[in-house]
Amino acid sequence: MINIAIDGPSGAGKSTLAKSIAKTLHIHYLDTGAMYRGVGYAALQADVDILNAVKVEEFLNKIEIETIYKDDEQQVLVNGKNVMPYIRTPEVSKAASDISAHPCVRLKLVAMQREVASKYDVVLDGRDIGTFVLPDAKYKFFVTADVEERARRRHTELIQGGIESDYKRVLDDMRIRDKNDSSRSLAPLKMADDAVLIDTTSLDIDAAVALVLSKFRQE
Repeated sequence: MINIAIDGPSGAGKSTLAKSIAKTLHIHYLDTGAMYRGVGYAALQADVDILNAVKVEEFLNKIEIETIYKDDEQQVLVNGKNVMPYIRTPEVSKAASDISAHPCVRLKLVAMQREVASKYDVVLDGRDIGTFVLPDAKYKFFVTADVEERARRRHTELIQGGIESDYKRVLDDMRIRDKNDSSRSLAPLKMADDAVLIDTTSLDIDAAVALVLSKFRQE
């Protein structure tokens, strides 16, 4: 079974890299961040107090979360609705960061992620894959970039997607999310001791893919 863990902060390019690796190796790709974003989006829509652990757990117990693949593209379904088109805004990013800090959310989604990894050859990207979700994964990578570059990429992505965006706000939100993700009590964002570091600040996707694939050729 091939399990590849790719971790790193928001906007570092880990999802693009993970998708490319999965396509090259003809295996599944699981965007774990989209799962947290899906829960965050649903909580915002339901006007749930995301910082209230009790309210979040009550909400979580009332909804059905599912990840499926359609035309080789991952979809996150919340109560049967595909929420993927709505989860890349700054508001949802912040909600995902806040809601993922609650152990009840993280443990529920981690169980789903581990189940997928036990059944399929899969590339998973997130913030705690190599340290918490799949600590025994043979292949681990930590993808990062300067926060200003990451904010620029996310700002461009939002604009290209037709979403009004202010670069400074994106940068401020990203710094807050970095702090939240790195300081949460359960499974914080950090590089696994046995992970390979990939800095994409000035690295294009083809070069990053080549770095990852080189590890397979060494086996």
